[in-house]
Amino acid sequence: MKNKKNTFVDVSIVIPVYKCNECLIQLCSGISFELEKISLKYEIILVDDCSPDDSWNTIEGIAKEGKSIYGIRLSRNFGQHIAIVAGLERSIGNRVVVMDCDLQDDPREIKNLYVKAKEGFHIVYAQRVNRRDPMFKVIMSKVFYKILGYLTDTRLDASVSNFGIYHRKVIDAVLSMKEGHKIFSIMVRWVGFSSSSIHVLHASRKYGKSSYSFRNLIKMSIGIVTSFSDKPLRLMIKIGFMVAFISGVYALFLIYNGVINQVDVYGWASVMVSMWFIGGVLMSIIGVVGLYVGRTFDEVKSRPVFILDKNTEKF
Repeated sequence: MKNKKNTFVDVSIVIPVYKCNECLIQLCSGISFELEKISLKYEIILVDDCSPDDSWNTIEGIAKEGKSIYGIRLSRNFGQHIAIVAGLERSIGNRVVVMDCDLQDDPREIKNLYVKAKEGFHIVYAQRVNRRDPMFKVIMSKVFYKILGYLTDTRLDASVSNFGIYHRKVIDAVLSMKEGHKIFSIMVRWVGFSSSSIHVLHASRKYGKSSYSFRNLIKMSIGIVTSFSDKPLRLMIKIGFMVAFISGVYALFLIYNGVINQVDVYGWASVMVSMWFIGGVLMSIIGVVGLYVGRTFDEVKSRPVFILDKNTEKF
């Protein structure tokens, strides 16, 4: 197995691959063409997240023909962000570009990202001004990022995804974070460093379809919130105080009616509604606490975040 650590590389391109077998050759040739135009030493790392199509065979074929193209295959589908981390761990470039495999991230924009980074920025985000996604997905993405930003106390922009260029210092800082639940975009913002953004072209998706359904987005958002923020717990405390305050006001109202208006007993319905309301609040609080306990349980097990199945000979 060749040791790449003795080779200097200007830019590493890390690409998680899932259900995009048809566009991999076009993607790699486009990236190589653009980087060779500006005379950069580069490597392309394709991370097959156990894609159910023929992606791995295609990656092996590309790696045999391309001197700077490497491939790794994970033992099962760990998810996009874990696949990104697997690629980052094997990258050696002074700067690292992270991009999707579906050709919606245009390889021609890598040059513009690199030029902007050379101005002294550690992070340069690719901002998709005109997204070529279905309207429903765009709207859901904006709502998702608004809610997620509020719950994590993080400024998130729906027009910015993983596509961007990151200095080696940023990548090393991200890799030093040892938690099991990894979300690359959130981790990059947490580590800090100087950042900027540029407007980029965003192509429509020609191959495959997104694996991020509404259900998956909800599941991912719960994982992000419980891993990166304790705000839901603080919100539950506020709700508890609000319920206690409302109950206190209601008790004073009952006392007032009993003393002034001589009303002794209220209906059964009001009692039951109050019980169900308080019970629902308590169940919600217990549920949120349970999510954090479960997340802590997962972290304590200290399992590896991914398992490698195969790699190309050049790795």
